Amino acid sequence: MSRRLGTVLAIAARAPNAAAPTARERVHALAGCGLAGDIHADPRSPRQLLLAGAPAYRALGLPPQALRENLLLDLDTAAFVSGTVLRIGAQVRLRLSFQCEACGSLDRHAPGLAHAIGARRGILARVLTGGEIRVGDPVAVLEERLPALPEDWRERVARVVEAVPPEHVIGYADLAHVAGVQSSYCRAFPRLLARLGPAYAARAVSARAGTALARWDGAGFHARAER
Repeated sequence: MSRRLGTVLAIAARAPNAAAPTARERVHALAGCGLAGDIHADPRSPRQLLLAGAPAYRALGLPPQALRENLLLDLDTAAFVSGTVLRIGAQVRLRLSFQCEACGSLDRHAPGLAHAIGARRGILARVLTGGEIRVGDPVAVLEERLPALPEDWRERVARVVEAVPPEHVIGYADLAHVAGVQSSYCRAFPRLLARLGPAYAARAVSARAGTALARWDGAGFHARAER
């Protein structure tokens, strides 16, 4: 069962060597990876694509693509919750990850935007079922629900560390990537892990740390919850 919510108003993808996303009439979604040809397509990432809402654009009078979204929808994405499964068009299914933080880079496109946008930047997602997405496709919410990811980045970091296999460690850069935070957050990891306890601190290490344990890059962490 499903319930129609709205429509895809615009599509954009950013090539790895491009400075900005490019508008598309259609794009191919790859199961477990993201949008074909997009810089954020990555099986280990919870940030494979960004969905933004037209209400935020209208409320703030923003120019097109100011929020750098992949899919612009004619609905309020701030109302979405993690673990919700959307169907786009006839086939594509997306698992919603968590609300996208309003980072300072937005101010390059519209001064003061990072502060003004608040929780309306959009919601991040992963591709469950691939297929073609076109402008004008219907957006529906499915009854299916998957495990939610915490909105608090600290809780996401803790969950990834808890999933490190026995006799393995995860590097800080991989930990940040799988938890869906910027690499600059790695500076905060030692203090956070120490606060969580010795078991956590022992499972995550810096790139230069010497260890005899095998390193885990987080592969499969998100996919396990999506089977």
